[in-house]
Amino acid sequence: MKTFNTNTANCDTWLTPPALINSLGEFDLDPCCPEKMPWSTAKKMLSRERDGDGLTAEWSGRVWCNPPYGREAFKWLAKLAKHGRGIALIFARTDTKGFQQHVLGKAHCVFFLAGRIRFHRADGTQADTANAPSCLVSYSPADTGAIFNAVQRGDISGTACFPLNF
Repeated sequence: MKTFNTNTANCDTWLTPPALINSLGEFDLDPCCPEKMPWSTAKKMLSRERDGDGLTAEWSGRVWCNPPYGREAFKWLAKLAKHGRGIALIFARTDTKGFQQHVLGKAHCVFFLAGRIRFHRADGTQADTANAPSCLVSYSPADTGAIFNAVQRGDISGTACFPLNF
C-alpha cells in the first residue's frame, strides 16, 4: 500500500483543505502551488511548472506555505523564517533536524492541530487521512493572532499553541 507519509507514490503535492486555509485569513503569496490549483490559497500563487522555483522567487507580504512533502520541505521553512511573515503547514515531526533548525527558535508560534488532516490531491479530490499529525507554524505575531482567532471561532482545533518568540 502506498502511504502519504512515505511518499511511495512519488507525490509531494498534498493540498491544504480549503476550510483550513480560509480560516486563517487572506494571504498575499503562496510560493509552492501545483500548476492547476482547484482553489485559491493567496492573491498570488506560484507554481514550479508555470513560474519556476518558488524558493528562488522574491517573496512579499503575508505568505502561505504548505511545502512540497519530501526531503526539500525544510528549505521552504528556512526561507519563510527569513521572510518573517506567514504561516506554514507541516508535519509535527519535532524530532527532525529540520524542525529543530527551522521551527524551534525561529518561529513565533507552533500550533499542533487536533487529529489528522485529510489533505487533497492535486486534482482537488480528498485523500485519505495523513498518517502523521500536522502543525501550523507562525512566523509573526500577526500570524499567531490569525491562528488564535481561528481557534476562538471554532474553525480549527488543536491540542496546544506554544509561543516560541515574544
